[in-house]
This record gives sequence, C-alpha cells and structure tokens, in this order.
Amino acid sequence: MAAEDVQRGLEQLHPASFAWAVVCCHGDPAEAEEVLQSAYLKVLERRARFAGRSSLKTWFFSVVRRTAVERARRRRLRQAKLLLWRRREAGAREVRADSAGPHHEAAVGERARRIRAALGRLSRRQRQVLELVFYHDLTVAEAAAVLAIGVGSARVHYARGKTRLLAALTPENDDE
Repeated sequence: MAAEDVQRGLEQLHPASFAWAVVCCHGDPAEAEEVLQSAYLKVLERRARFAGRSSLKTWFFSVVRRTAVERARRRRLRQAKLLLWRRREAGAREVRADSAGPHHEAAVGERARRIRAALGRLSRRQRQVLELVFYHDLTVAEAAAVLAIGVGSARVHYARGKTRLLAALTPENDDE
C-alpha cells in the first residue's frame, strides 16, 4: 500500500482511532490525544510500517494500543523513581509527616529552597534535562529531541545531573 493510501486510510480512521485510544487510556481523553499523536508520529517517522498482513485498521489499532502501553509503563517508571527519590530525601531530612503547623511549613519551604539551590548548581544542560524528565514527564529521548542534542548526550547529562543533585541534597552537604 502506498504512503498516500495509508495517509488517506488513517484520515478516514481518525474518529474510530481516537475512540480506541480513549479505551486504551482507560477513558482519559487528554491521554488518548497524546497517545494518538504519538502513534501518528510513529507512522510518519516510519518507526511503524504497514506491511499489509492485516487490514489498515487492525494494524493501526495495534500501534495505538502498544503506544498507550508504552506511555503508561514510562509514566509508572517515572512515578516510581520520583517516589524513591522523595523517600530518600524525606529519610535524609527525617521530617516527620505528622508535624503540621508552622514548623512543618518552614521545613517544606526549606526543602524547596534546597532543591532550587541544588538545581541552580547544576550545569544548564543537566538542569534542562532533569526538568524536562521530572517536571514535564518526558523521556530522556524526548528531552534530547526538545534540546536538539543526541540521546546519548542527554543520557549522560541526566545521569550526571541526578548524581550531582543527590549529592547536593545529602545532609553532609547542608553547609554548602
């Protein structure tokens, strides 16, 4: 099937594809839009190719399903990493969760100030990669595309940035 035929077929399938994406995203239309856009990008970038072994609809619906699963897996992994990082930070600072009131608010404000200061000590590229991954929910590869750098370079900035950030936030570095 020619690329133009695939494009026309996908245009005709768009309403049904969106409905399927909503199902794959457990009823979340905003997530479904993201998944569908990612699926279209896979087709445009030729990372997903229609080989003609099934109908166009069957093939594209499988691309949408796999894309939804990949995004959900990446999101869960990021959440787990963030949770681990938060637990380490809380354990290092030993801020008790039951301490409400002005002292607790001061501790939270102090923690935010320390994180901002630690991020400020990173190189610009490390800070950008970490912010894109942790605060904007991008993968390292997506952050590399945003920053127009190679994926390998982004991975190095990500790893070094995390290491430096963790070192800056450990209790023995409080005086710096």
